[in-house]
Amino acid sequence: MAGRKRKMVAAASEQTVNKHKSRTDLKLNAETERSHYFTKNSQQHRLGEEFFNQSCLSLSKAFLGKVLVRRCADGTELRGRIVETEAYLGGEDKASHSAGGKRTERNTAMFMKPGTIYVYPIYGIYLCMNVSSEGEGAAVLLRSLEPLQGQPVMRQLRAARRKEGARQLKDKELCNGPSKLCQALDIPRCFDRRDLASDPEVWLERDHKTNPAEPHNIVSAPRIGIESHGEWAKKPWRFYLRGHPCVSVVNKEAERQTLSGNVMNDLGPSDVQSDTGQHNVKRT
Repeated sequence: MAGRKRKMVAAASEQTVNKHKSRTDLKLNAETERSHYFTKNSQQHRLGEEFFNQSCLSLSKAFLGKVLVRRCADGTELRGRIVETEAYLGGEDKASHSAGGKRTERNTAMFMKPGTIYVYPIYGIYLCMNVSSEGEGAAVLLRSLEPLQGQPVMRQLRAARRKEGARQLKDKELCNGPSKLCQALDIPRCFDRRDLASDPEVWLERDHKTNPAEPHNIVSAPRIGIESHGEWAKKPWRFYLRGHPCVSVVNKEAERQTLSGNVMNDLGPSDVQSDTGQHNVKRT
């Protein structure tokens, strides 16, 4: 009788332990899942609303050196450092989609709070990603990134839109253009009007490994693909990191002017060097 009682006590004790272990495992699994989606790093370095709440020209330059992060459906995170941007001020800026304060179904995001994502299609098949700033209808176009994390995935995403048998892209070619970066980071049209300050699938981080871009390392040059807009095509509202290999279009005259402390007002076509690819994207 005593032996049976000891066995019953032991069984009950084992059942209690297993039950406790099961609860512990569930708790650990839940915590693992949460940490998978909300990493300490992303919370610590993510940029909030206050960062985006600045003028368009200021934000365009502030973006340089920051890291754009895209979390895919399987939890994979793709990262790229922003190395080139363009400012579109709205209002009297004839090259802007919101010129004259015109609001449409497509450009609604440009009139939303600073930090709102504006994704629009070009040529019917490619996408470009912009971010709204202070100012009525003002937004910044993200033109080029330096791939930092997830290059194999980026390469697969880019290859899916290229001809079969095409050569393998170098890292510097993965995101060196506005539509290329949208392909490489899988930025879909449905991201339009989302909040970059709070969205769980795409956000901006400080790069804690490098210092902020110094003013003398930022080149101011005319924007790309807006030649039909006359004097507005000459505004030096494209900004990029001097000497960076991932910049889509290098402008030698602009670099000379910026280095000397002068802001360029005009340039000839012979002063612009560009490699092939989807760089000269028009604002259509």
